[in-house]
Amino acid sequence: MGSSSSAETYILVFTLLFSSVSWAASSSVHQNFLQCLTLNSNSSTPITKVLYTPKNSSYETVLDFSIQNLRFTSSCTPKPQIIVTPLHVSHIQAAVICSKKYGLQIRARSGGHDYEGLSYVSEVPFIIVDLLELRSINVDVEDGSAWVEAGATLGEVYYSIANKTATHGFPAGICPTVGVGGHLSGGGYGTLLRKYGLAADNIIDAYIVDSNGTLLNRESMGEDLFWAIRGGGGASFGIIVSWKIKLVPVPSTVTVFRVTRTLEQDAEKILLKWQQVAHKLHEDLFIRVYLQAVNGSQEGERTISSTYESLFLGNTSGLLSLMNESFPELGLAAEDCNETSWIESVLYFTGFSGQPLDVLLNRSQTSKNYFKNKSDFLKEPIPETGLQGIWKLFYQVKNATALMIISPYGGRMNEIPETETPFPHRKGSLYSIQYVVAWLEEGKKVSKRHIDWTRKLYKYMAPYVSKSPRAAYLNYRDLDLGRNKNGNTSYAQASIWGLKYYKINFNRLVQVKTKVDPSNFFRNEQSIPLSSWWKK
Repeated sequence: MGSSSSAETYILVFTLLFSSVSWAASSSVHQNFLQCLTLNSNSSTPITKVLYTPKNSSYETVLDFSIQNLRFTSSCTPKPQIIVTPLHVSHIQAAVICSKKYGLQIRARSGGHDYEGLSYVSEVPFIIVDLLELRSINVDVEDGSAWVEAGATLGEVYYSIANKTATHGFPAGICPTVGVGGHLSGGGYGTLLRKYGLAADNIIDAYIVDSNGTLLNRESMGEDLFWAIRGGGGASFGIIVSWKIKLVPVPSTVTVFRVTRTLEQDAEKILLKWQQVAHKLHEDLFIRVYLQAVNGSQEGERTISSTYESLFLGNTSGLLSLMNESFPELGLAAEDCNETSWIESVLYFTGFSGQPLDVLLNRSQTSKNYFKNKSDFLKEPIPETGLQGIWKLFYQVKNATALMIISPYGGRMNEIPETETPFPHRKGSLYSIQYVVAWLEEGKKVSKRHIDWTRKLYKYMAPYVSKSPRAAYLNYRDLDLGRNKNGNTSYAQASIWGLKYYKINFNRLVQVKTKVDPSNFFRNEQSIPLSSWWKK
């Protein structure tokens, strides 16, 4: 780029910054901020090329692209002063160094699936570091590993693995548009959970930019920080740049099925038995259940639908043998089963059966909606009377999709100590529950009605779920559990939600946070607090 072009770019960006950024009063501060970004980034790839402000014609497009929850698209939702879409790690380093120097907060976004929008919303002046352009994936089949940049999606990861090998996979989530930066740092689980544990249990190395703008790998960051970012949420400690993940072996043939039973088909009896056995089944077999209210056989009638969705690491014959022995109540038959490859099973669970593999490369969801989710863990089965109360609540839902998704633990999850990573929900946790309500109609009153229903169901479930603390899953972010005040809060206040997510590991996370980010630069509504606020 010539000097004239560089000058024009500089003037344009400075003008945009000056016209939109309200966090400083003088033009000299704006100019210094821009100079800071330029000086601290790779000059061969000018950071000015990847800056977007509200005056830029592409700003709204870039901002909205990775917003997955329509609750955070309203005109009153706080917007970032600047969006940076890094092409190089030095762009991330510059954003950190200069935001820290000039009093801006940072939200790092990889896929935009944070349930409460914390990767792209803040109540204080902030910028977004959107990692969508940093998504290279290098699969090494011989080494049994892959380096994955944080902006890649799960779909891109699965696609890249399948292009190199038919006998390896990775134990992460089902939704292909989820970004690996946040998913892995919060734990991450899917249909291989009972065989190989969490995605975070299969991380070998990582690169992170810390609060000083320094790029660190596992060796240079030390084992405490490496421990913390594998389940403790990376956003409290820095910006994840890339992960080195361990590939896991999968057979050439796997079997999947999806079977639905209603109350008229003994759904309640079947669910009671499933709760008794699903966490005890062979680790090669994963069966989750989706519960929802649906239309009955008679006009105006409602009933409950329970859909059993399963992956078995083997053939149909082996699956039927296990099912007939341990869970005959479901009545699974050979015609219900589909033998396929592991990567085709990924398409099956995402609703893309029969489509080309490159559908996994689509970063946009086919549709978006408003939603509110919450989570729980079960230490013992829900009794019949408890289930019947759930059905009554489901019948109250109008003009929305309401689900309970219950996933079995056990298997490998029982073998990993609760302190191995910050994710503590191991042996003794029989099932995880995700409560979902999603709707399409906009408006505050509509949103309040549906969110209130979710809270009502959550309150109803209290007698049946884990206690002291009532545990929750970080990747199902829920600000109802509590929040920091502008990021600066006491240990006592943060422990209200922190102990739910991390249990015994919360204290160690606080100590790591205090060591690696003593100024609490990386903070949000549910970030880890500093130990210096222990008694505040």
